[in-house]
Amino acid sequence: MSPRAPLLDGWMRLAPRLLPFADAATAELPLSRLVRLSLFQVSVGMVLTLLVGTLNRVMIVELDVPAVLVGAMIALPLAFAPLRALVGFRSDHHRSALGWRRVPFLWFGTLMQFGGLAIMPFALIVLSGDTHGPAWYGYAAAAFGFLLVGAGLHTTQTVGLALATDLAPDAARPNVVALMCTLLLVGAAASSIAYGALLADFSQMRLIQVIQGTAVLCLVLNIAAMWKQEPRGATPARGAPERPRFIDAWRRARREPRAVRRLVALGLGTLAFGMQDVLLEPYGGEVLGLSVSGTTLLTAVFAACGVAGFVAATRAMRGRHDAWRIASHGSLFGLAGMTAVLFAAPLHATPLFVTGVALVGFGGGLFAHATLTAAMRLAPPGRVGLALGIWGAVQATAAGLATALGALLRDGVDLIAASGHLGATLVGPATGYGAVYNLEILLLFATLAALGPLVRSEPLPDASPTPGPATSGLPIHPLHREAVA
Repeated sequence: MSPRAPLLDGWMRLAPRLLPFADAATAELPLSRLVRLSLFQVSVGMVLTLLVGTLNRVMIVELDVPAVLVGAMIALPLAFAPLRALVGFRSDHHRSALGWRRVPFLWFGTLMQFGGLAIMPFALIVLSGDTHGPAWYGYAAAAFGFLLVGAGLHTTQTVGLALATDLAPDAARPNVVALMCTLLLVGAAASSIAYGALLADFSQMRLIQVIQGTAVLCLVLNIAAMWKQEPRGATPARGAPERPRFIDAWRRARREPRAVRRLVALGLGTLAFGMQDVLLEPYGGEVLGLSVSGTTLLTAVFAACGVAGFVAATRAMRGRHDAWRIASHGSLFGLAGMTAVLFAAPLHATPLFVTGVALVGFGGGLFAHATLTAAMRLAPPGRVGLALGIWGAVQATAAGLATALGALLRDGVDLIAASGHLGATLVGPATGYGAVYNLEILLLFATLAALGPLVRSEPLPDASPTPGPATSGLPIHPLHREAVA
């Protein structure tokens, strides 16, 4: 035997531990193909960063658009979020002459995303007043652009996740979810750095170039993601039964055991973890006096701990834990983290604040990964798109409401406290933030109450004593058996 063989064998055993997402690859879905499929998440992360971060600031500061109008436009993409269930349902039963079910929806979602981004820069210039036409042209065009981008985002993400569920074996789905969530964060973080560098010397022409470049890059990424992914012949045959009505499929989904409880738990948990997203850096700056670079580092810590939560959830769900138990663990980490953030203000303890941010990020990663994996595993055959569409509709709507409620509650409580109605002790910047974090803690307790009946107390049974190639020796998850039944 070659002396290099033991070293090579040892490296092969070590590599999957160092690269946790390498385990997501299977014979049916190799890692290169899986990473390429996940590129649609990168484009989603890029566009979300552009809308919520970069354009939010540019419209208010550089273009002098009223903040109320900016908030309304950024909220417009949420109008399409409840329709994700319908989009997923239609992609389950679409009859295409080319033999595809998911790809046409991915393509048209990409075109809507591209079209909205193509309209947006010129609409923003009209909003800035640099035109001789009526101002309402700019408002109408900007609103249409934001709405079109939102429709494209929701369509692409819903159908992309459904296609990943179609292609990935059940045992690999936790890893697939972790990889896709991580690439969403990678897209958001990388684009945030790029937008900041490109718009450092701001001009209207540079803004047009950045938005148009984003549109082209998203188009390229999404085409690469869908290229040769869905096999021809996935569409129902001509002799297949007629497509059921959406309302009938919706009623059947609601009648599934504990279906409403699962959605309530998802909505409450998303609200609880999402309300502090836009308040994280302002809290560090106003209450603890951190610098801009310090609060930016906080966001990096939060994102890194979120990725760590994805990896930990993946490993746990390969063991003897079900998805709902992992989601409840994420809620507990969130409770500990938000409590630490609350106590950091009166103690003026920056290390305690950073620890709390890390715990909240880790808990949010556990919760997001576990709930999405549960939705993928519980999706019955032939209704994957509907199940993931319902999950996406609840998650996206709750996330949008959380952002709005968090900001409104902080501003409202700060206004009341500044007027002296809460007493002299509570006059200060920490009061509004504290109200938000206290509400989030209450919502996490409500999330745990909703998750309680969903958590499986019994351990996962092992696979058959002599596993065949289909199981690869992995235990069969009880949630998967429930879905098959």
